[in-house]
Amino acid sequence: MLQALLRLNRTQKALTVAGIDTVLMMVSLWLAFSLRLGELYVPEGSQWLLFAALPLIALPIYIRLGLYRAVIRYIGHRAMMTIGYANALVALVWSLLPFYLPVFIDIDLFSPRSLPFIFWMVLCITVGGSRQVARWFVSGAFRARRGKYFLIYGAGEAGIQLAASLGHSSAVHLLGFVDDDPSLHGQQIAGLKVLGGQSLIPELRQSYENLEVLLALPSATRQERRRILDALEEVQVAVRTMPPLDDIALGRADLTQLNVVDITDLLGREEVAPDRGLLSACVTGKSVLVTGAGGSIGAELCRQILAQGPTRLLLMDHAEPALYAIEQELLKRRQQLENSSTELVPLLASVVDEAHNRQVIAAYEVTTVYHAAAYKHVPMVEHNVVAGVRNNVLGTLAMARAALAEGVAHFVLVSTDKAVRPTNTMGASKRLAEMVLQGLQAAPENRGTRFIMVRFGNVLGSSGSVIPLFKRQVASGGPVTVTHPEITRYFMTIPEAASLVLQAGSMGQGGDLFVLDMGEPVKIADLARRMIRLSGHQVAENSGDEGIEILYTGLRHGEKLYEELLIGENVTPTEHPRILRAREEGPGYADLEKLLEALVEGLERENVESVRKLLDSQVVGYKPQCGIEDLLWKAAHASPG
Repeated sequence: MLQALLRLNRTQKALTVAGIDTVLMMVSLWLAFSLRLGELYVPEGSQWLLFAALPLIALPIYIRLGLYRAVIRYIGHRAMMTIGYANALVALVWSLLPFYLPVFIDIDLFSPRSLPFIFWMVLCITVGGSRQVARWFVSGAFRARRGKYFLIYGAGEAGIQLAASLGHSSAVHLLGFVDDDPSLHGQQIAGLKVLGGQSLIPELRQSYENLEVLLALPSATRQERRRILDALEEVQVAVRTMPPLDDIALGRADLTQLNVVDITDLLGREEVAPDRGLLSACVTGKSVLVTGAGGSIGAELCRQILAQGPTRLLLMDHAEPALYAIEQELLKRRQQLENSSTELVPLLASVVDEAHNRQVIAAYEVTTVYHAAAYKHVPMVEHNVVAGVRNNVLGTLAMARAALAEGVAHFVLVSTDKAVRPTNTMGASKRLAEMVLQGLQAAPENRGTRFIMVRFGNVLGSSGSVIPLFKRQVASGGPVTVTHPEITRYFMTIPEAASLVLQAGSMGQGGDLFVLDMGEPVKIADLARRMIRLSGHQVAENSGDEGIEILYTGLRHGEKLYEELLIGENVTPTEHPRILRAREEGPGYADLEKLLEALVEGLERENVESVRKLLDSQVVGYKPQCGIEDLLWKAAHASPG
């Protein structure tokens, strides 16, 4: 019957509720008389007129105050207050009938003076209570139709807020809390029971096929979260996490936006507390320029730089949507920082324009440049060799020369592990960009600019990372595509990488090449398996098996099985445990000039062959894994027919 009622249209539902209200108000009036008189009241004669007139008074008031516009399953305390107010008006108007009706009609009506107050209280209980009962039944029916059951892991303040936020959602059926604190087991918190600890989850997984676990542990260390996730992975239960507290505070997310478990909890290490002196040395009180500000690393550099209080932060990017997004985010962040007066300057520009770079640096008196602008997607650069090399090499050259000419104190290049013995154009172009800075450090016109390079591997969640791709593939039911069963990569979180870049930049004396400690490499296939299991699915080991299949597609053009961070073994520690200083030979200034002349000539003629030959002759260890895959070159050299 309940399902039949739920299928009615809005008008039919409103009429049904009005009919129920009519019966309830009659019963309420009879109860009020009985309570006041201390006996079961039976109306006689003209007293029935008081009952007959009641719906004519109440229903227009209920309609006027919107009692029939409210959606029952979302009814809350504000609606209950409106019901109380409406019932007070009903009782007040009705109480006038015994006094004024006899003036117009020759009848005798009996009503004790205290009856309207009693009638109001009974009416609130019956009419208001009926809506609460209906809400429980209707919400239960909607939840049953969705078939989703959730456990909140963590009965602390975050878990309580999460339960309160999700309590009214028709798509969420909360079973209760699980918590590792035995003293909480069996207690009622926020209307939900703490069912037990982690060991209870396998039993609940068997009872509820569509069970999901919501992690509400924002203060847990990464090691603690990994321990919990390792245990949940064995149960093959879907796990979701709260958005980061920073995102909630900035209004970019709310507690009800639950995400698939963050892979940083599986791979990320416990971060070493940053050296505040190193973080602020090149930033605080200075005018700072970040190129590629809309990218993953560039944007995080901007966030962390802003927190250090520069006088001015220049955001340069050639992608308008990305630049707008980071500017808007930083404006919100600046409002939340105490006494922040940092000037934010969004600059829509390409780094290859040296004249424009000089104007920017001079006009805003830039003292520090973080150069994160680059094309980093390996296959994309392989298909667009000229554009990739021009942006990565000549863009670095144009910005570095502008910095040199205008007397910038620090120039920090964000580099990559793919620059080490590269097998692709992207890696070779980044190594050549490093060599440009090594050569300019020794330039005769250099009067104090320190060129510093920081090299690291993959960052979790970047635009070129496999993580977003895996999430989309798992969400769509698979298959999850991995290029090779043995492919491995180093991973680091974006915030940690950006923090280490800032600290390394402050340690550089000029010409330094820093390498970030990336921890242990991770097999991409193992990563894919963990993401599948923590999404509540099985891994289909063979075609046709139940679950999500992992499909191996073969290495892409220019892709390596293993990444390296060093060309040689000449590396020394620094004052920071996660930052190493490498010694790698670069070209002299005169050799650099000749190299760049040849490179510019090849790029201007769009001669992909000569550009590849130059990279092959200049970049140590460069061994192209594929032939020329530049799309324009292949189209121009395709044989007719």
